[in-house]
Amino acid sequence: MTPSRPISIVIPTYGRERTLTDTIDALLRLDVAAAEILVLDQTPGHERHTEALLREWSDSGRIRWFRLSGPSIPEAMNRGLLEASQDIVLFLDDDIVPFPGLVRAHAEMHGGEDELVAGRVLQPWNVDIASATWEAMQFASTECREIDRFMGGNFSVGRKAALAIGGFDENFVRVAYHFEREFADRWRARGGRILFCPAAAIRHLKAASGGTRAYGFHLTTISPAHAVGAYYYLLRSQPAAGRPRAFLARWIGSVTTRHHLRRPWWIPVTLTAELCGMLWALGLFARGPRLLSAPAPAPGTC
Repeated sequence: MTPSRPISIVIPTYGRERTLTDTIDALLRLDVAAAEILVLDQTPGHERHTEALLREWSDSGRIRWFRLSGPSIPEAMNRGLLEASQDIVLFLDDDIVPFPGLVRAHAEMHGGEDELVAGRVLQPWNVDIASATWEAMQFASTECREIDRFMGGNFSVGRKAALAIGGFDENFVRVAYHFEREFADRWRARGGRILFCPAAAIRHLKAASGGTRAYGFHLTTISPAHAVGAYYYLLRSQPAAGRPRAFLARWIGSVTTRHHLRRPWWIPVTLTAELCGMLWALGLFARGPRLLSAPAPAPGTC
């Protein structure tokens, strides 16, 4: 059974095995299903069982499986926008359990091209909640309302409207922190609305490996992968006069955590990661945003 407004589901994935196939299997079993499921696979090589199952689903037409050359969340999402065959595109994480009404709720909430629907996200620490306000629980709440941001693991957009503003900025590299905020800023600037729909719900498993976890733990890694997106967003969102203060606040905040107060030997590591992330972001910003500029081609083949 399909909803009254057909939906394309897009799942960017990287470094996931059983969690990915369990997610896809659950989506395929929904009573009200999507018109298609696109898997944007950035994993260099899968385990034998995962590879075989993905191949079987792809060969039978149950999914459209794209193999991409390298890990990039916004690049995979842009490819999904370009390849999707339906007017509404639902982006989901690759480590979720969908609630039964997920696809139907997203479809019914869309009234026009100018609406982005943000779905409910229950994290592992969230118990089942009968009623909760937005102020109390944010994206785990049960209150339907208009908001100014969204979470990248459960939201849907009108395909044409998303392409019209250039899709997602591919300068948000590695962990891609805040790519959603930057897209939301452009979406709202063109008059778009962001609607929170608690009926469109998932449980996020927050898998311990793969995905953004492949880049290490942000409090103990020297890699700038977790910091670069935050600095790039500050450059994109702040006027020039406000950037030094915003950078300083980020710099100080990165090491004034409970973790660092208890383990001060990690402070030099984090500061190094922040400095490298800041310099990387400055280079990305100098080159300008990497948005989709060409007209959307007809949906391609796997």
